[in-house]
Amino acid sequence: MSVFAIADLHLPGGGSINKSMDMFGPRWQDHTSRIDKNWRAVVDGGDTVVVGGDISWAMTLDDALDDLRFLDSLPGEKIILEGNHDYWWTTKSKLESFFGKNNIETLRILRGNAYLRDGFAICGTRGWFGTEAAQNRAFDADFDKLVRREAERLRKSVTEALALADGDASCVRAFTHFPAAFGGDACEPILDVLRETGVTQLYFGHVHGVYDYPPTYEYGTVFHSSIAADYLSFIPRLIR
Repeated sequence: MSVFAIADLHLPGGGSINKSMDMFGPRWQDHTSRIDKNWRAVVDGGDTVVVGGDISWAMTLDDALDDLRFLDSLPGEKIILEGNHDYWWTTKSKLESFFGKNNIETLRILRGNAYLRDGFAICGTRGWFGTEAAQNRAFDADFDKLVRREAERLRKSVTEALALADGDASCVRAFTHFPAAFGGDACEPILDVLRETGVTQLYFGHVHGVYDYPPTYEYGTVFHSSIAADYLSFIPRLIR
């Protein structure tokens, strides 16, 4: 069994929305079919894929059903977390109930919890923008409240992951939708959780259209690795 990761699938959101990503450039042309083909080429049924948010453009859970069924149809188990565009996302219990009612069998929720797979303890949360100024270019929200909440969720998730890993932080892999540090901005409360718990490996999505940063870069003690689908050419990344 292997662990892979990919974020930002941006599936079309069901028949009532059917949003195309073509407007974001030729790199995104026919991207859903490319995800399907590439995923099946590298992922086997016994593998696990962490899907780091921005899964579907759907606005409601019912609208997301076609996209969730597509994801369920792909090989392997999928551990999914919320992205800033996943407006259909709801509570863990409601999501799991919806999956059960619709015979979706391979999706697991990552939100304040953790999973042990292939020797890795997998933890994570959505995260948030690095600074209030960056947030305000896209959202009108209570920045401090959101960051505190996401940091608390990450701490809970990391604590569970460390318990699964017998306290060995080197076996923990953290996943957030937003990078904890990128382009001069840093979300210090998120970074504080990682520093204080000794977790050094963070995988993130969210950043599109910028392909000149290294696949892994260091911010203090935390190594950041991009899993944004377009950055990966829509091929799930093997986690080592």
